[in-house]
Amino acid sequence: MSNTVTHADETQAAVADLRHELARGDVALAGVAPVLSHLLSTSGQALVSEDLVARMRGMLANLAIQILRTEAEVSGGSRQIEPSVTDELAGKLAGSSTLVSHCYAIAMESQLAEQLEQTHGIDQVLTPLLQELIASPDENMAELAMGAMTAQARFVQAQRRMNLALAELPAELFHVTLAQWSAMRGDADSMQRECVLQVLRGGYDESSSRLGMLTRLVGSLGHGLRAAIDLEHAGFALFASGLARASKQPRELAVLSCHERQATRLALALRAAGLKPEEMRKQFLLIQSDLAMPRGADVISQERALSLIAGTPAGRAG
Repeated sequence: MSNTVTHADETQAAVADLRHELARGDVALAGVAPVLSHLLSTSGQALVSEDLVARMRGMLANLAIQILRTEAEVSGGSRQIEPSVTDELAGKLAGSSTLVSHCYAIAMESQLAEQLEQTHGIDQVLTPLLQELIASPDENMAELAMGAMTAQARFVQAQRRMNLALAELPAELFHVTLAQWSAMRGDADSMQRECVLQVLRGGYDESSSRLGMLTRLVGSLGHGLRAAIDLEHAGFALFASGLARASKQPRELAVLSCHERQATRLALALRAAGLKPEEMRKQFLLIQSDLAMPRGADVISQERALSLIAGTPAGRAG
C-alpha cells in the first residue's frame, strides 16, 4: 500500500513540475511574435539568431515580390519592381503576428532539418519512410508520397534561397497576405486589384501544398502513424506532421517544441504520441543531444500528457 501511495505522490510531483515548466515555455512562446516583429523592423539582433531573422526577412520579401510581379503582369507594366515598394509590402506583412509566427516556424524547421542532416545524416527529402510509401501497392498512397517528396525537395531548395512560395501558405495566411497587399493599394484601380486577386486565388490549392500533402500523408497512415514519429526513419518534415497529429497540437507548435527552451513540450508531445520511455529518450536525444529529458515525462500516462499539452494557452490556441 505504501509503495502505491509513494508512486502516486511521485507522479503528482512530476506532473506539477512538468506543468510549471510547460507554463514557462508558454511564456517564451507568447513573446516570440512581438519580438520577431520588432527585429524584422530594425537592423539590430537580439535573442533570435541572425540566421533565423535573415531567413524570415527573405521569406517576407519573397512573398511581397510574388504578389507585386503578378500585379505587374496583370497591369501589363514593367516587371521591374521598385525596391521601396517591396520593402513597404514586406513591412506590412511583418506586422501580421500570425504570418510572422508561421515564417518563424518554417525557418526553424529548415534550420533544424539542416542540423539533423549534418549531425545524424537524416536526409531532408528522400527518407526511408517516404521510399516505402512511394513503393506502396496502394496507387493513391504512392502518388501522394511522391507528391510530398517533390514538394519537400522544392521547399529545401527554396529555403536555401530564403524564399517561400505564396502557394505554400496555409489558407488563412494566404488570405491574410493578400489582404495586406489589397489594403496597401487602397481604393486605387479597384478593378485591377480584383483581377490580381482573382489570378492569385486561381493558382492556390491548399491541398496540393507541401504542408497539405504532409498532413494528408500522415492522416492516411492510420495505425502506421507511429512510423512517422521515428525521426531517423521519417525525416523531420514527416516527423513534425506525425508528432502534431499524434499529440493533437498544431504542426507549428510541434516544430517549435524542438527548440531547446521547449524541451518539456517536446517530451510531453512524445509521450502524448504514445511512445514508450525508451522510444521517447531516443527521439528526444536526436533533437536535443545536450539536454536531459525533463524528469517525470516518461512516467506519466499518455492521457495525462495529452491533457497537460491541451491545457496550456498555446495548446488551447491550437
